[in-house]
Amino acid sequence: MSDPIPLQTPAGFATAFALGLDDGSGNLALVSDTRPLPVQTTPPAAPAALEGQASSDILAGPFAPSALSTIYCNLSGDWTGSVTVRRSTDAGSTLHPLTLAGGAWGIFTANACEPVWEESEAGATLWLDCKIASGTLSYRLSQ
Repeated sequence: MSDPIPLQTPAGFATAFALGLDDGSGNLALVSDTRPLPVQTTPPAAPAALEGQASSDILAGPFAPSALSTIYCNLSGDWTGSVTVRRSTDAGSTLHPLTLAGGAWGIFTANACEPVWEESEAGATLWLDCKIASGTLSYRLSQ
């Protein structure tokens, strides 16, 4: 156990308290360096991926991400055109393109597999605006 903390004036006293938990037999077991609180951080379950194929223009979505976890965009296939990741905070009524420092972000014209976003606002959704000139695109947004 650590050295005691000295009392200093003007108070000359300190309120003491103890933190403990059930030791498994109904008795109090004090929390200490050798007996810490049994806690575990559990990440939220990842949402189902948004995935599919497109051979013509489509707006794919919504993808409702978990908070503060990286979102990956995977594009593959033999296709030409463009894919723009868009964000909405009103269930898709308004779609905004992603930007980074004021510049366009999340716009693809070739196959890719990379992190594109981290969401922190509850209820925000992501969409893929696919403009296909030829071929077939396979797309996937996931966490």
